[in-house]
Amino acid sequence: MEIQEYAVPQPEPGAVVVRMTVANICGTDLHQWRGEFDLARFGRPYPQVLGHEMTGVVSALGAGLDRDSAGAPLAEGDRIVFRYFTPCGRCRACLKGITRACPHARDYLREPCSSPPHFNGAFGDYYYVRPGTSLFRVPDNLSDAVVAGVNCALSQVVGGFEEVGIQLGEHVVIQGAGGLGLFATAVARELGAGQVIVVDAHTERLELAGRFGADRTISLAELPERDARAELVRELTDDWGADVVVDVAGHPSAFNEGIPMLSRTGRYLEIGNLHPGTTVPVDISELVFRNSTVHANFYYEPRHLARALALLSRTRDDYPWDAVASEPFPLAEIDEAFLAADRGDVARAAIVP
Repeated sequence: MEIQEYAVPQPEPGAVVVRMTVANICGTDLHQWRGEFDLARFGRPYPQVLGHEMTGVVSALGAGLDRDSAGAPLAEGDRIVFRYFTPCGRCRACLKGITRACPHARDYLREPCSSPPHFNGAFGDYYYVRPGTSLFRVPDNLSDAVVAGVNCALSQVVGGFEEVGIQLGEHVVIQGAGGLGLFATAVARELGAGQVIVVDAHTERLELAGRFGADRTISLAELPERDARAELVRELTDDWGADVVVDVAGHPSAFNEGIPMLSRTGRYLEIGNLHPGTTVPVDISELVFRNSTVHANFYYEPRHLARALALLSRTRDDYPWDAVASEPFPLAEIDEAFLAADRGDVARAAIVP
């Protein structure tokens, strides 16, 4: 990482210049940092500013923008969260109302950050919100550290569970207890899941998952055999299996473990697997015999961001939301923050300007 300075732009009509307060390191950032996600392959030339899970304060408003996406008054100094992508509104996905699938949502990354308006990523002093981007004011009862995760992880989970249509009493397995997994645990609990079972390798994360509502945790270290973990899931779900399995582990190998955990008519929700070029062999008959379905979910809709923010505000004292992110690293120590995240020392490493 290199620290560079650019002139802070003036917002065009409908745009917002945001002064960053907190930005978290997401698993996708780690993939890019490790070289597992080749930005050039996706038409994103270097240099690029990484980071997309963030919150900040309105520094300047473009002409014509005086309310957030829910109709609340908006002014300089207001704390906001926002989608870090801006769908075009004209492609076939957008016209179907699935704006999260817009292929043009992050076209602005096709220019290097050396080109204005420069501030295209979360790891900096400012961020430039394009015209037409969904954004919401932050409730007063939420700290910046807590609300930063709503921008990506929590909204993604809310949208994913809507996609699979979880029903009251259904059993849920969550593969991975990082930021996404911890948020998924709480959301599953709030949606009325039966057994919520979390699988991870880190003891500290599993303990935290219990505080987020997990009924049972399974340690990869204590139960290293994949088949034994699937068998335990069946035992914990009355020999039926999970109605929903959520992969937020961040590696394709989780897929082959998660499918045998599914019940008949089970749904597999794939959120955390952004590992281009990495594959695993799959026995498709496992899905066919179970009459199962696979749902893949990337990004989220404006309603999911609004619901995630409302959930945080309503349950502020019910879950340890502030325990997900680390003590903040200053921007100048961003390399150290990435190393800590890579080692798994924290569920989410937080960075402040």
